Amino acid sequence: MSQSSFAQFLSVSGRLPRLDQMSSTPVRIGFLAPLSGVAEGWGRPGLNGCRIWVDQVNAAGGLRIGAERRRVELLPYDCGDDPERAQAGAAQLVDEGAAQLILTLGGAGPRAAQPFLNARRVLTSTLLPSDLSPDTPYLIAPSEVHPVYAVTGVSYLCRGRAPRRVALCAQVDAMGLPSLATYRAAFAAEGAEVTAEVQYAAEGGDARTIVAEMMANSPDMLCWCTSYPPMVQALTEAAFAAGFSGQILSCTLDNYARLIARTSAEFMEGVTFQFPDFDDPALADKAFFFNRPKAFYTEYNTRYPGDWSAVSWEYAAILDIWGEAVTHAASTASGAVMASLKQKGQVMHAFGAAEWWGRGLFGVDNALVGDWPVVQIRRGKARIVSFESVPAWLAQHEAGLRREMEALGQMWYQRRAGLEALVAR
Repeated sequence: MSQSSFAQFLSVSGRLPRLDQMSSTPVRIGFLAPLSGVAEGWGRPGLNGCRIWVDQVNAAGGLRIGAERRRVELLPYDCGDDPERAQAGAAQLVDEGAAQLILTLGGAGPRAAQPFLNARRVLTSTLLPSDLSPDTPYLIAPSEVHPVYAVTGVSYLCRGRAPRRVALCAQVDAMGLPSLATYRAAFAAEGAEVTAEVQYAAEGGDARTIVAEMMANSPDMLCWCTSYPPMVQALTEAAFAAGFSGQILSCTLDNYARLIARTSAEFMEGVTFQFPDFDDPALADKAFFFNRPKAFYTEYNTRYPGDWSAVSWEYAAILDIWGEAVTHAASTASGAVMASLKQKGQVMHAFGAAEWWGRGLFGVDNALVGDWPVVQIRRGKARIVSFESVPAWLAQHEAGLRREMEALGQMWYQRRAGLEALVAR
C-alpha cells in the first residue's frame, strides 16, 4: 500500500481528464451498525462520516476499478446490538443489496452474522478486533483497534508518577469486557493499584451508585473504560456531584462541551480520553480524509452540527484504506482486496504508518496497529497531548493483556467454545 491516502489520490485524479469508462453498475457498501439504542452514538455518526466519503468519491468520478469507474452507493441497516437483526441485515445487504463490503461496529450482533458473511466471502470490517479469530478470515480491523489503543492513555498518565490508585467500571458485554481486560493490563504494567472494579449491566446502571462504590477507597483516578456515551455522561456528572477532584480517564468523551456546561471547566480540565477533534493542530500535517483532517472535520460539522463523536471518522477511514486497495487490485472481490491490503507490511491509517497484527491475541493478523493519540481537555477544548506507540507497548506487555482477556473469557478460543456449547444444546 502506498503512503498517501486514497482520498488524496481522488482529489488529484478528479481534476485530471478521465480516460476511464463509467460503468452503470454501482459498488455497494453495507453499513450494518446500531442506528438506535444505547450504542447509537457509535453507529449513526459513523454513517454520516461515510456519506461524506462517498460523496467525495462520486464527485471525483466514482471508484476507479481497472479501466472503469463505478459510482459508490451506501446501504445502511440498523442492527442495534441484536444478533437476529444483524443476521437479517447481513442477508438483506448481501443477497438483496449486493454489498461488496460490510462495515460494522462489532460486538454480539455482527458476530452472529459472521458465519453467513464468511460463507459468502464478504469482506467485513469491525471496530472491535476482539471479534477477530481464525474462523473469520474475511473480517478486518483496519481503523480502530479497540480496546488495545487504550493502553496509551494509561501509559501517558502514569509515566514519571508515583503508582496510581485507580477505580474501574465497565458494562458486561462485548464492548465493555475486552476494555476492562485492557485497562487491567495497562494499569498492572504501570504498577498501579486497582482500588475498586464495578461491572454493570450492558443497558446501563445507576451512575451515582457506581461512582460511590468506585470512590469508597479514595482512588486518585476514576476510569470509565469504554462505557457507552450516555453512561460516560452520567458517570462524569455523578463524579462531579460527589466532589471528586482527581483524574478521570475514559476511552471516549463524546459531546464533551455538554459535560463542561453541566459540570464546570475546572472539573473537566485534564480529563483524558483517546479521540481528538480533527481541527487539532497536531493533525495539521496528516494526509488523509481529502488531504486535510480539518477539512473533513469542518465539512462534517457543517452538515451534521453537534454530531461529532469518536466514530464520526472511523468508518470513513476504513473506506479510505479499502478504496485504495480496490483501486490497486482493480477488483472489489474480497480475496483480491485482502491480498492488496496485506501486500506490504505497513498501511497508512489515520495517525500514520500501521502494521498488521493480532495473531497472539486474536489468532489472526487482521488488525492494524500503530501510533494512537492521547487527548485531554485543555481550556475547554480537546487537544492531543501525545502520540503513543501501541506496537511498542505490545512488545513488552502483550502476554499480560492476553492473561487479562482470558480471565474475562474474551479470547477467541473461549468465544468459540461458548458458541460450540450453545450449538450442542
